[in-house]
Amino acid sequence: MCASPVAASNVLTCTDSYRPLSTPEDPLSRFALIKAVLGPIMRLMFRPQVEGMEQIPGDGPVILAGNHLTFIDSIVLPVVTKRQVCFIGKDEYVTGKGFKGRLMAWFFTGVGMIPVDRDGANGGVAALMTGRRILEEGKVFGIYPEGTRSPDGRLYRGRTGIARLTLMTGAPVVPFAMIGTDKLQPGGRGIPRPGRVTVRFGAPMEFSRYDGMDRDRYVLRAVTDSVMAEVMRLSGQEYVDMYATKAKAA
Repeated sequence: MCASPVAASNVLTCTDSYRPLSTPEDPLSRFALIKAVLGPIMRLMFRPQVEGMEQIPGDGPVILAGNHLTFIDSIVLPVVTKRQVCFIGKDEYVTGKGFKGRLMAWFFTGVGMIPVDRDGANGGVAALMTGRRILEEGKVFGIYPEGTRSPDGRLYRGRTGIARLTLMTGAPVVPFAMIGTDKLQPGGRGIPRPGRVTVRFGAPMEFSRYDGMDRDRYVLRAVTDSVMAEVMRLSGQEYVDMYATKAKAA
């Protein structure tokens, strides 16, 4: 998943052009710097136990799809993976003011976050098309199918954007589970406390049998539910067949 500081004018919308991460603009070198400097600190703080890292292909497009418990999920994942993971993030992560705002923007864009205004009328389309372009470049794209953090630690129904991406690009889906991050940062707020987290990756899933059916809503739901079933198996979470956003609004 990718995150880094950029000015508000650089936040992607549906009509903006996407700049590949492989350009000389330095996200890759910043990623290496962050891993080298901050990686050991974060490993010491969160003591991540990684299971199934070999499930992530060493090259080519890959979708990492997992649960979302708290804010630090997006910090832990880039630290433990060998390949850079690009992901969509809230534009507010890179538009903050002052030293703290600039530091957050530098970190998140450096590890691979692509800021998108997801609250706009075309936010969903912008996120989907950005993910598609990343995968077409042969990179790793990370996504939380629930669409938001779990309000209570349970696993909620997945949005079908994950299915559209895998069917449009042919990229395999590697499910993953974050375990214990919510204990270190309850509610996603405040400074996380030190502790141990587990990141568990499952076997790649491919859906070539549904080629050409990326507009069939029944197929999209079936693919999404298959991915979420694997995430549930890996995480051990209780599953709730409703969207997390609806649960939060209740």
